[in-house]
Amino acid sequence: MGELDAIAACFIGGTSMRGGSGTVYGALLGALVITSLDNGMSMLDVDSYWQMIVKGSILVLAVWVDVSTRSGRR
Repeated sequence: MGELDAIAACFIGGTSMRGGSGTVYGALLGALVITSLDNGMSMLDVDSYWQMIVKGSILVLAVWVDVSTRSGRR
């Protein structure tokens, strides 16, 4: 698991972009999602370039959801 995978796993698991704390279970769930996605794309023989694009897109989506839900609570 590389740096991008670890960061994406934390954000998918519910760690906030604006500080605060996440949970261990959330981080494990995020790691499971990222690892399953990585293994699935490898089994489908997706090029590593596209794998990074998909993972980066999921990371951007997770951060966008976090920021939009947190700003709505104000």
